[in-house]
Amino acid sequence: MNFKVMDTKVLVRVNNVDIVSTSDEQLIPIKPMCQALGIGYSSQLKKIKEDEILSSTVAVRTTVGADGKNREMCCLSVRYIFGWLFTINPSNVVPEARESVLKYKHLCYDALYDYFTGQQKKVIEQNKIEIALLEELANYNQQRDQINKNINETRKRIEQLRKERLDNDPTLFD
Repeated sequence: MNFKVMDTKVLVRVNNVDIVSTSDEQLIPIKPMCQALGIGYSSQLKKIKEDEILSSTVAVRTTVGADGKNREMCCLSVRYIFGWLFTINPSNVVPEARESVLKYKHLCYDALYDYFTGQQKKVIEQNKIEIALLEELANYNQQRDQINKNINETRKRIEQLRKERLDNDPTLFD
């Protein structure tokens, strides 16, 4: 079997470990991330393989390791890496990474909250705008009705004036 060595790019450096992504498929090797966080690679790989969603996305690719050598590594798509990181227990990581993992998990909780409640807030805001526009439209309709009433009254007065002018022919003898 002939493995293609994937070109990689460094995404971030965590605890002096480069976290890389394959440039073509956006796959991220799991082992360097486990090393950076000080967590067991074997237990994380087992957890990933037991997860119904993550297990369907894990792939083995030949990438360039930190030592410059080609290595076959289990990778996750960048799309799913954030969800996997969210499952990591901060008490299981090295002390230097604990604060970062906690901060990341807080950001994830905030992002989930903002996403789900943001949709609700957006609908509520749109409803408020629609109500204001409907009230404005009702006001315009009332103004239009008043203007039409005024126009009709003015027409009637003009007709009355014309009628009086035509009916009031001067007479010589009254």
